[in-house]
Amino acid sequence: MMLKGKVAVIYGAGGAIGGAVAHAFAREGAKLFLTGRYLAPVVAVAREVVSAGGSAEAAEVDALDEQAVDQHLQSVIDTAGRLDISFNAVGVPDANILGVPLVELDVEQFSLPIATYTATYFLTARLAARRMIANKSGVIMTVTALHSRMGIPLVGGYGPAMAAKEALTRDLSAELAPQGIRVVGLRPQGLPETDTLKEAFEPRAKASGMTWEQFQEFLASRTHARRLMTLEEMANAAVFMASDKASGMTGTTVNLSMGSLDD
Repeated sequence: MMLKGKVAVIYGAGGAIGGAVAHAFAREGAKLFLTGRYLAPVVAVAREVVSAGGSAEAAEVDALDEQAVDQHLQSVIDTAGRLDISFNAVGVPDANILGVPLVELDVEQFSLPIATYTATYFLTARLAARRMIANKSGVIMTVTALHSRMGIPLVGGYGPAMAAKEALTRDLSAELAPQGIRVVGLRPQGLPETDTLKEAFEPRAKASGMTWEQFQEFLASRTHARRLMTLEEMANAAVFMASDKASGMTGTTVNLSMGSLDD
């Protein structure tokens, strides 16, 4: 088991990505502390993990609330004795921030994803790092998207938000890696099983008349494999990056675009 004995906190565990990562981490032996802004979906994931033989506890935590995150992390330390992995899979509903041309977008709509995504990543990373420094080890992780590196129309501030998260990954690593803490990100191309891709499809459908199937085929045509990545594949990559097998990787965002983006 690649994560046997590791203690992991996952923020946004009730979402598709957070839930997939939770299951993958549990299969590899991690003890999980799952959080989300809404408790019910987090509890559902925790029950699935436990029923499959894993270890998971659920808690309602707003990852933009510093006091709530700090108190929860302290409870993790009190219960498990350490923190090895912090995984931020927090998402922002895209329905109100996608589909509007930049020249028509008001500044509040534009700023919302930038402020929200960067603040939650910074907050959870900073508070996790404070606990990890004592053991001189740990892994801080997040998820971004191709928007960080490619010009894509009708996405408002989402692209700048993803780029900012990747820049923060590098800056966190520059300060924390000398203290034994790795900071890494994952950048999948498009995951049809997530609500995020479905929300991204809506403005494209209105603009071009594409069906959901045609939209997926369009995205898949840009990959080398002519298909899109699955949640399970993304989660398996997360397991490796969180494990000691990836000890030489920090300050980087892993390209999981299946060839649609050249690094």
